[in-house]
Amino acid sequence: MLIGEVARRSGVSARMLRHYESLGLLRPTGRTGGGYREYAAEDIRRIFHIESLRALGLSLREVGSALDDPCFTPASLIADLVHRTRERIAQETALLTRLRRIGAAEPAGWGDVLQTVALLQALGSQSPGQRQRAALSSVDGVPVPVEALVEAVLRESDPSVAGALRWALAQSADGGLPLLAQALGSPVADVRERAVQSIAEIPHAEATAVLRDALASADLVVRRCAALALGARGVADAVPTLVDMVVAQANDVDAADALSALASGPASAERITARLVDLLADDAVDAPARLRLTQALAEIPGAEAARALTDLTEDEDRTVALTAAYVLRMRDGH
Repeated sequence: MLIGEVARRSGVSARMLRHYESLGLLRPTGRTGGGYREYAAEDIRRIFHIESLRALGLSLREVGSALDDPCFTPASLIADLVHRTRERIAQETALLTRLRRIGAAEPAGWGDVLQTVALLQALGSQSPGQRQRAALSSVDGVPVPVEALVEAVLRESDPSVAGALRWALAQSADGGLPLLAQALGSPVADVRERAVQSIAEIPHAEATAVLRDALASADLVVRRCAALALGARGVADAVPTLVDMVVAQANDVDAADALSALASGPASAERITARLVDLLADDAVDAPARLRLTQALAEIPGAEAARALTDLTEDEDRTVALTAAYVLRMRDGH
């Protein structure tokens, strides 16, 4: 079979067949009387073997070793090919993600495209300053892809940069809320914490609903952050967690402030007072926690809180008693 017919049947061009021959990969069995290459059935099989190995990602040199070296073992090469393929897929996936984000920014021209590319590169910079400037660039009207901001804030460890990213997200249409809510289920604790911190800065009612759900999270940090945010929004569901934070001395000052803000209505004040009083009467609560509960009670308005403080002036713990007495004097204007 001559080279033209081999090319037609195999799908490999005559030029490539000659290239294989120049590399020693393929040697036609014979020549015609006119000196033309003549390929036998065994040569055709070898061509298909070469193409099959190339389809796996082997270089031509690796193909030659695989076909001709009797000591060649495929295991290590296959493992290397798997590694190379994964790297290539990761690179292609990153490119696809970048293209989608550029498209989502709806660029009006190539100038906008270049601005968005520069922004995405800056968000991934090693420099905290560059990352922060990229986050704040929305002030100048540069299109900020929300997906990119969410990805950046979930991995950001620098507090200043994280704050800028959360601010930028809060300015966007939905704050990236669906993606942030999904991140609350991440197996990585830091990601969950960053997600709830970002949601806490989104002022929408939808964010409040997500924070309510977060009160039931198995992650204590997520529950506490959600409770502080909900307290600031006047959501009474946060009261039990906030009181528990006072007992545990976990951001207890902020938690007490949130309880004070929630106690602005009589019903809320009574509910909070009852919760604090119950814990003050619990023998399992230690002395430092009882003092913190008394201090939190001091910030709650209303007659119920005043009566509870009056009772505490007779408490066996002298520090608690003195604190309650002092608070009552301050309430009376003395």
